[in-house]
Amino acid sequence: MLIIPEQQASQLVSVEDAIDAVGDAFAASYAGKARSYPVVREQTGHADAVFGVKAGFDASLPVLGLKAGGYWPGNVKRGLGNHQSSVLLFDADTGRAVALVGANYLTGIRTGAASALATRGLASPDASILGIVGTGAQSIHQYRATCAVRPITHVLAWDPNPDNLRALRDLVEADGLRFDALSLEAVARHADVLITVTPSHMPLIRREWIRPGVHINAMGADTIGKQELEVELVAAASIVVDEIQQAISIGECQHAYARGLLTAEKLSLTLGGLVSGAQQRGAADDITIFDGTGTALQDLAVAALAYRRAQKEGLGFACDF
Repeated sequence: MLIIPEQQASQLVSVEDAIDAVGDAFAASYAGKARSYPVVREQTGHADAVFGVKAGFDASLPVLGLKAGGYWPGNVKRGLGNHQSSVLLFDADTGRAVALVGANYLTGIRTGAASALATRGLASPDASILGIVGTGAQSIHQYRATCAVRPITHVLAWDPNPDNLRALRDLVEADGLRFDALSLEAVARHADVLITVTPSHMPLIRREWIRPGVHINAMGADTIGKQELEVELVAAASIVVDEIQQAISIGECQHAYARGLLTAEKLSLTLGGLVSGAQQRGAADDITIFDGTGTALQDLAVAALAYRRAQKEGLGFACDF
């Protein structure tokens, strides 16, 4: 087995690499060559933590494996990231465990990559104003991934934590872009691309704030009960999902679906169909939403890339297992 620590994993895969790898994984899924297995995600009843396992198989690589991890809200007080994850890869022919990969950074960039792929396929080509609601650690990956696919010149952001806003401001301004911290409403009203990435369990973004033609990446809802958008906004938009079942069970779509405002038939557009060119967005003035719940195939795509590169470059720590 090859053990690839977190620090090395972060050196092996760039944001651009992740966008390509995750795009290939979703295309493989749409073609029926890859699939994620049912997600396990539960409240532990200890330390307010949420723990989950996402597993899957991508025959196009091939790669078989799982990611285990979750969210520990008290970690920041310990000097640790709130999100903690590890990926275990198996030999698809024998079932032997071949790699253990530190996946905190990889989880961040694979999430940003999915968001970027949706933005590339759904947002206006000249979208230049990025709005970010929630400026924790994931916002950095969202910002960098969006800049990789759209000509962003101005970032608007909202967060109740001024330290989070300051950290994102420093990064954006160091890149030579304009940054403004605004109210929720102002961010939503003025963004060309709006990304919500919070742990909220109540709607933050109202339908009336969103202009025709705006694209939204709703990335925060990945557990039963989480919500960032008004159900009226979700029901009125053209929706693209990473996985239909996850969207209606743990994603942003769960609330509109539960109230009967959204049917499974309306969720026929998938990120796999979009990136493979088999499906396209609708009218230019449609509000579009990508419901990104996070899939095992994303995790396996970036972890497998890190594993291949670690082997090639002689990195990681080999051990008998």
